[in-house]
Amino acid sequence: MKTLLANPVLIKEVKLRFRSMKSFTGILFYLMAMSIFVFGFIFLTTSLTGSGFFRPDESFLLFSMMTYIQLGLILFITPGLTAGTISTEREKQTLNILLTTAQTSFQIIFGKMTSSIAFLLLMIVSGLPIYSLVFLYGGVDPLQIVVIFLFYFLTLLAIGSIGVMYSTIIRKTIVSMIVTYGTMIFLSVVTAFFLLLSIQISTLGTGTPTFSPFSYLWASINPAIVMLTLLQPGFAQEIQTMTAIELPLWVGYLVFYSLLTAGALWLAVKRLRVNMNKYK
Repeated sequence: MKTLLANPVLIKEVKLRFRSMKSFTGILFYLMAMSIFVFGFIFLTTSLTGSGFFRPDESFLLFSMMTYIQLGLILFITPGLTAGTISTEREKQTLNILLTTAQTSFQIIFGKMTSSIAFLLLMIVSGLPIYSLVFLYGGVDPLQIVVIFLFYFLTLLAIGSIGVMYSTIIRKTIVSMIVTYGTMIFLSVVTAFFLLLSIQISTLGTGTPTFSPFSYLWASINPAIVMLTLLQPGFAQEIQTMTAIELPLWVGYLVFYSLLTAGALWLAVKRLRVNMNKYK
């Protein structure tokens, strides 16, 4: 762990990214937008109801909306931060110089990926004070926030590793970004369509849900659906009824995206030095 944190590539990339005024300006505008949304929602809700009170169920609705906003942030900003990490070095003709250093392939890949997702992780963590406002009105379990942020972290790692993998395999940055965004659309949109389709197929002839492993698979790899089961345990019961599988969706999500992260990083490390001897 000490060797990974003392990674020169990681240190250089973090300094370049976090010393840029654009990074902190982006965080500032993000927090301003979130604050306007939160206080605007509270103001409109209390004004429309005419009671002057913000009830716990409304607080939970606000928490759910903020949760999905940050999930969308992860799904559609992380590819832009990671899909050009290696291909940009190749286009600038600096990758060969980087490969001649004493850094191993894993250190280079790890440093590039970590520095890219660290900015987005900081943006998410910086929103915690805004998240904490929901505790003033109740309706949200503190443990739920911990689970949500662990879910964010796993999703960040998975998407970041996918972006770095495509950036290593594909030579052009623009192509790498398109493929990475296409993968995100498949995981977040196409899998939902396949879920509905597989559920309909499983009920043909009987009219009642039957054992459907494919339905469970599509549901367990869709971030939005798994997020909904974490927010609404009752929806998790409905998914279990429709698929006839008692295993919670978050277990399948954890296994699938952990394997996907490990596989993507392994492939990126292997393909980084395709025509060179393996460094140790």
